[in-house]
Amino acid sequence: MHSSDDLNSIKRFQDGDISAFGDIVLKYQDRIYNLCRYMLRNANDAEDAAQDVFLKAYQALPKFRPEASLYTWLYRIATNTCIDYRKKPLFESLFGDSNEGERLVYDRVSDAPSPEKLYESKQIGQALQESLGKLSPKLRAIIILKEIEELSYEEIANTLEISMGTVQSRIARARDELQKLMMKFREQNPT
Repeated sequence: MHSSDDLNSIKRFQDGDISAFGDIVLKYQDRIYNLCRYMLRNANDAEDAAQDVFLKAYQALPKFRPEASLYTWLYRIATNTCIDYRKKPLFESLFGDSNEGERLVYDRVSDAPSPEKLYESKQIGQALQESLGKLSPKLRAIIILKEIEELSYEEIANTLEISMGTVQSRIARARDELQKLMMKFREQNPT
């Protein structure tokens, strides 16, 4: 459940070695930032939210009990922070800039795409960005945790503090809504 490095860092921090928290931040900062960026769809908001996540973790770590892994605990804090974190009512894009959305689809579509595939990939990336942006925060969070962060159902249930049945139903609902939104996008934007 816990890596020995995580347990060591937690114990050192709880014993008064504040520098141990730096080890935790270094290990998880990129993953927390990426989660915040996917959820908030804006790089600046993601930076602010990630800082808030680590501030909350710093404040709560003295009372942390290892029922869940440190990774799951941090993701739970990040997910809840992002759901509550609303600096802007509407966000510009899912990934902050269109190139990242294109890269996400490009990586999954082909290793050596033709110009036609590149164009199609760009269209799919735009459709994905728009479609994910239209999901509710709860459905967006669960689909990001499952499909982008590649967490297991159990890890998602622990992260969001919901039952496995709720995880399964939300993932199914999110996939269904995404599929409908993607189909609508394709109908409105034929190639």
